Amino acid sequence: MDSQLIAWAFAALQTLAFIAAAPLLAGWLQRVKCHMQNRSGPSVWQPYRDLTKLVGKKMVLAHNASWLFRATPYIVFGAMLLAATVVPFIVVQVPTAAIADVIVLVGFFALARFFTALAGLDIGTAFGGMGASREMMVSALAEPAMLMVVFTFSMTAHTTNLSVATDYILEAGLLLRPSFVFALLALAMVAVAEASRIPVDNPATHLELTMLHEAMILEYGGRHLALIEWASQIKLMIYSVLIIDFAFPWGIADQFSVQALALGVVAVTAKLMLLAIVLVVWETVLAKMRLFRVPQFLGFAFMLSVLAMLTHVMLEGGN
Repeated sequence: MDSQLIAWAFAALQTLAFIAAAPLLAGWLQRVKCHMQNRSGPSVWQPYRDLTKLVGKKMVLAHNASWLFRATPYIVFGAMLLAATVVPFIVVQVPTAAIADVIVLVGFFALARFFTALAGLDIGTAFGGMGASREMMVSALAEPAMLMVVFTFSMTAHTTNLSVATDYILEAGLLLRPSFVFALLALAMVAVAEASRIPVDNPATHLELTMLHEAMILEYGGRHLALIEWASQIKLMIYSVLIIDFAFPWGIADQFSVQALALGVVAVTAKLMLLAIVLVVWETVLAKMRLFRVPQFLGFAFMLSVLAMLTHVMLEGGN
């Protein structure tokens, strides 16, 4: 019984560490990007200051805002919080591993996106409706590619459970699987689109006509905006950890010993920092593409995911 309580306590601590570290990852991204562009970057703690400032600000709501507009920030943050609980972060086997199904994870993303789009339409502004329609277009193209990637990994590990799949890849060791190469490329492209990063979207833009995600939340302020921004940072963190778990899971703890947990913290921190540098290089050498080229970008991601599944069937179908 004591061991079960310890396991549940650590599962809760891991989730808290996950959501607490998400703004730090965003701060590290911004700082590295500024240095890459020969600019003086802000502190890595700046996202925490921004969230604190937003929480302290007074909220101003439109007169025609419904309960849906007020409830959406809490629903979106709650969905990302639940999604963070099912992603292996520091240790593989935790009590929440039983519900760590990757299809459920995709459902949490869809739930948050659905309510965000409804909130963008609720006020009736032109930019809110434009952002909602664009977001739905991106999701309609990104979700099939994401599911195909999920099915490729699931066919390899014979499960859709994230913890079991990560443990399977960890035990299999370093193997060159062509299906994984294609699947990881597709997952990276989907992550860029879903996290509203360049070249699909620019999270730092102030031009309304080029906005996708930001156009839906223009009417939010105060703690509502803080919750939405924090949820976006958690979403970026989730996709980053998913790429790490599927591509480079080595170092993640497989037991609750102090040494294994310490190694897990160091390993995930180092891998997230390196992945952020790769993302910064990607965003620095590329420019934001036109909206009408986004379907081509996501269509290529879907083609890679289909190619990953076909490669698995042809080369590993008998395993």
